[in-house]
Amino acid sequence: MLEKMGSIEVGDILSVMDRDNQKQKIEVIGLLTIEDKEYAAFAFADDGEEKNEKEVGVFFFRNVDGEELAELETEEEYEKVSATFMEMLEAG
Repeated sequence: MLEKMGSIEVGDILSVMDRDNQKQKIEVIGLLTIEDKEYAAFAFADDGEEKNEKEVGVFFFRNVDGEELAELETEEEYEKVSATFMEMLEAG
């Protein structure tokens, strides 16, 4: 798994607005490249509260031009990225 992609690094904490216009903190937990496209895996930052891997909700964004993040466009893209990320986690 990559450690840095553009200005995004594993461990970075970003603030985003959710659908209810509430500020949420999310943490970069992984970076990967699939078919020349770069993706970042995120989980909500829990202010130090520890959970095991099976309890953490993971979501993904596509990296655009090394600086911007975009939502995945299709369910097929999400499934491909999710499966690849899980394989990388299991491989250690």
